[in-house]
Amino acid sequence: MISRIFLCLALTHVAAAPRLASAAVPAPPDTFEVAALKDRAETVAFFHHDPMSPLATILREDVPRAGWLTIGAAADNQVVLADSGIAAHHARVKINGPGFRVESVDAGATFRVKGEAKSEANVPPSTIGIGRYNVRLSYQNAPAVIVFDPRIPRAGEFAGPTYWPYDRKYRFIVPLALESKADTVLIESTGGQPRPALRVGRFAFKLGGKDVKLAAFRLLEPGVGNDDVSLFYMDATCGHGSYHGGRYVNVEKQADGRYLVDFNNGYNPSCSYSPHYNCPIPPLENRLTVKIPAGESWTEEAH
Repeated sequence: MISRIFLCLALTHVAAAPRLASAAVPAPPDTFEVAALKDRAETVAFFHHDPMSPLATILREDVPRAGWLTIGAAADNQVVLADSGIAAHHARVKINGPGFRVESVDAGATFRVKGEAKSEANVPPSTIGIGRYNVRLSYQNAPAVIVFDPRIPRAGEFAGPTYWPYDRKYRFIVPLALESKADTVLIESTGGQPRPALRVGRFAFKLGGKDVKLAAFRLLEPGVGNDDVSLFYMDATCGHGSYHGGRYVNVEKQADGRYLVDFNNGYNPSCSYSPHYNCPIPPLENRLTVKIPAGESWTEEAH
């Protein structure tokens, strides 16, 4: 419209005036891409600055199926933590149904639950504070404590996480083809103890010119909601630009009942950065021969 008005005005003058370029109309932002890039920036910041970063883990110890696991400064504890605020026998932990029972041992010793000092508590899978350390009480069919040192000793040695450029062709909004009868399966894990899950359905995509399907699962563990859906996958980039043990992507149900499956949001399991986690291993049916160069990347040299 601007150029048309200018042309009409120019015809009333003897000398021709220069043409004005049409104002470029910026394309509307891709809200999915904006959200993905924001999440990436927050993830990098989390890795380097958050006291619960995978880089801050220092040990993992299984909680016995029967009996207690003890934590303290003395050498006879299963978990030995050196800190001026930790007693010789500070606390003990045992499995309590789908959660944990935590009790102080030495007189005056306390632990923190949501910032509040306690001497005994029943807690769900979560994190408690002991001295300067954060102690995650992890269930995942392999109950364990994972200890985090908030000083994040490895943060200065690590430049990642790193990512492929965002590519819209690896983003899909697709229906979930439900199983006629959800199967209970055991998904292998890096900790050795299989993790029970329901195979709830399958997603179908066109990737690399091929029709592929990925099975969707719901882990049968405390803290997993009835509507939660997990996608664990390997592709031809695994070991060649992405983590050799596979990646995960969170799927989001849309208002029309379909799901957003954005492989640009694919991420490495925590066990790719620390040996102190127990991560699902993508099942055989989710190991693809096509490449998905999207989401979080990974190289051996960077780790």
